[in-house]
Amino acid sequence: MFCQQCEQTAKGIACTTMGVCGKKEEVADLQDLLIHAVQGLCLYSDAARKKGITDPATSLFICEAIFSTLTNVNFDPERFVALINKTVELREAMKAKSGADFNVPAATFTPAADFQGLVEQGKAHSLNTDENEDIKSLKHITLFGLKGVAAYADHARILGQEDDAVYAYIDEAMATILRDDVQLDELVALALKCGEANLKAMELLDSGNTGKYGHPVPTEVPLGAKKGKAILVSGHDLQDLELILKQSEGKGINVYTHGEMLPCHGYPELKKYDHFYGHYGTAWQNQKKEFAEFPGAVVMTTNCIQDPKAYMDSIFTSGLVGWPGVTHLGDKDFSPAIDKALAMDGFSEDTDKGSVMVGFARNAVLGVADKVIEAVKNKDIRHFFLVGGCDGAKTGRNYYTEFVEQIPTDCMVLTLACGKFRFFDKKLGDIGGIPRLLDIGQCNDAYSAIQIAVALAGAFDCDVNDLPLSMVLSWYEQKAVAILLTLLHLGIKDIRLGPSLPAFITPNVLNVLVENFNIMPISTPEEDLKAILG
Repeated sequence: MFCQQCEQTAKGIACTTMGVCGKKEEVADLQDLLIHAVQGLCLYSDAARKKGITDPATSLFICEAIFSTLTNVNFDPERFVALINKTVELREAMKAKSGADFNVPAATFTPAADFQGLVEQGKAHSLNTDENEDIKSLKHITLFGLKGVAAYADHARILGQEDDAVYAYIDEAMATILRDDVQLDELVALALKCGEANLKAMELLDSGNTGKYGHPVPTEVPLGAKKGKAILVSGHDLQDLELILKQSEGKGINVYTHGEMLPCHGYPELKKYDHFYGHYGTAWQNQKKEFAEFPGAVVMTTNCIQDPKAYMDSIFTSGLVGWPGVTHLGDKDFSPAIDKALAMDGFSEDTDKGSVMVGFARNAVLGVADKVIEAVKNKDIRHFFLVGGCDGAKTGRNYYTEFVEQIPTDCMVLTLACGKFRFFDKKLGDIGGIPRLLDIGQCNDAYSAIQIAVALAGAFDCDVNDLPLSMVLSWYEQKAVAILLTLLHLGIKDIRLGPSLPAFITPNVLNVLVENFNIMPISTPEEDLKAILG
């Protein structure tokens, strides 16, 4: 086992016996084997594309397979066995279509017939290769970014939004990082192209979300509970939430969001359900305590699941999420979760724990752009800070709480993703009636943040880098890597990143990022604010 794809990797180097996330060694080995198998499939899919041959079903499967290896998505080894065998089946079909014949292990390997044999094959294809460290670093940056792209592309496809250019890039990139003759400059370009592909995937997802559920509107969300039966929905999938709302309607159950589902309360087509009540809990890493105390059923969508042994009988998974022994609702029939909620006690009384505001995606913010621009011109708004990204359990993330608390009152704070849970309930007041803390949405809504920045740059007739805007980001998993690559693709500079830099970035590769983009690690809130504001 050699896994260094997340921010919390053991000793800041790699998890080698068991993942800090709870991933067992055999699961890590099977994930590595699946990536190896998908690379072989992508070789032939890329070759077929060069002949004008595409297969949408295969492209979709490639995204799902890659997404399955993203941190905290699927911990069920048996599902990886099925994915590996399916990958090789599709590889052989694509080989026949392409007419190509590649003599490399990823294109020729035959899966072992038994489970332990597959695990041993996975060990042989560990990501800890003996390549040049800088080459390996750049390959891993692209691979981990690809996992984020695959996630966003899959989210978008669920909502009916696809673009074959995204699938084509995934084929190209997975095939390219197999090469042992690829050069550093090629890999730098490939990584930045990953950012470009991710921008398209996020745009598709934005179209899917807003096209189906409307543009988010500012909405006050209660953090307490309402007396009665309850279902908690976590993860990122809006369609799963909609289906749960539809299937539980009229049954006396209140539906709550958890984690990155909080922004869902701002979507008009979800807000219309009377039993869609409020938000429970905070970020993903606190779920073991929060889920154990929740008196209803829990449905985990997309990613962020942790070991649920304390509440195995009340948690359900959907989509690509998996945990051994947890009931998986693969057919989108959520009646088992609904029945479980009805059988549980629910909340015994109403509780008031305050509220937070959500719904400040690009349409809401740009709807008051004239006021924002005027406030900047009048010096009522001195600076904008985008403080967001992933939350996590590793020490050092209190930086983001302290940073926001110390931001002067003439500055605005934009936030997105679960990193906001370090300060989401802070009452920062307003500037000219505009809240100082604007929740743009999920990590999936980074496209909205980009569009806000682009629109402001257009209004002030300047480059985004010339705006009074600073990005102070936290990262944990691979969707954050993809978003960072998107920002670099767009030429965004002076990004502060923390709480620690990725273990898979070598000093030489970091130097390239510093020289070209002035990317830098966070220091202390006091020092960083002084450097930014003077």
